[in-house]
Amino acid sequence: MKFFIDTANLEEIAEAQALGVLDGVTTNPSLMAKEGITGEANILAHYKKICDIVEGDVSAEVISTDFEGMVKEGEALAALHPQIVVKLPLIADGIKACKYFSDKGIRTNVTLVFSAGQALLAAKAGATYVSPFLGRLDDISTDGLNLIAEIRQIYDNYAFDTQILAASIRHTMHVIDCAKIGSDVMTGPLSSITGLLKHPLTDIGLAKFLADYKKGNE
Repeated sequence: MKFFIDTANLEEIAEAQALGVLDGVTTNPSLMAKEGITGEANILAHYKKICDIVEGDVSAEVISTDFEGMVKEGEALAALHPQIVVKLPLIADGIKACKYFSDKGIRTNVTLVFSAGQALLAAKAGATYVSPFLGRLDDISTDGLNLIAEIRQIYDNYAFDTQILAASIRHTMHVIDCAKIGSDVMTGPLSSITGLLKHPLTDIGLAKFLADYKKGNE
C-alpha cells in the first residue's frame, strides 16, 4: 500500500519523506489556507515546493465547478510539474473533465467520493485515483471501511486500473484496516503514519537491551 500525506505543510512533508516510506502528497484548498497560502500565484508556487521535496505523486485540486474551468485549471496544474495529479470533485462536470484528461494522458484524482456508484463512474471515466472519504463517513455513523471494500470488489471484478486512495484517514487503525481490505493508497496526517511506529513493548524491549549493554560494559 502506498503512503501519502494529506497536508500542505512543507516541514511535515519533509519529515515523512525523510522517514523513507512516503509515496506522495494530497492537498486541497482548505489545507493550503491552513498554511496561509492564498492567491493563485502563491498556491502554484507552493505546489512546486512540494514537488521538490517528495518523489511521488502530488494531487493538486481545481476549484472550478464547471467543465471549462476545470479543464483550464487542470491543464495549468499538470503543466507545473510531471508529478502533479489533477484533483477533481465527483460531480457531473468533474467526471467529464476526468474523461477529457484521461484521453489526453493527464493523471487525475477524483475526490469527495462517498458511494460505490460514484467510484464506478470515476473508474469508467479513466481516473488514476479515486478518493473515498473514510473518516467523514465514520463521522456520520456510516461504515467507511465497507465502502472501500465495495469499491475493491467492483474494481477487481472488472480489472479497472483506477487506484483506491483511502482519504480522510484519522488514525493508525484506519491505516491497518485499509491495508487489510486492499486499498491501494492511504492519505492522512503525519501522525497516522508515525503512529504505526509506536508499541510499548518495543520501548520496553529497547530500554532493556540498552540497560543490559551498559551493565556489560561498565
